[in-house]
Amino acid sequence: MSNISLRLPDSLHDSARELAKRENISMNQLVTVALAEKMSALMTEDYLEKRARRGDRKKFAKAMAKVADVEPEQRDRI
Repeated sequence: MSNISLRLPDSLHDSARELAKRENISMNQLVTVALAEKMSALMTEDYLEKRARRGDRKKFAKAMAKVADVEPEQRDRI
């Protein structure tokens, strides 16, 4: 486990302290979870961008051509 020294604006620190208290968790746990969530979102964005670059419109059209052209069931309608 590692330690980190972090400078926060007082207003952000106060809000984080209040949230941690409200959630009944430590400040350490709040910051750890918040960082993990942000990292996950950014890493997912990177992953999706890489996958998108591999996309092939012709292959997509070929796959979509295999989908039956039928009306959706009532429960699937928007």
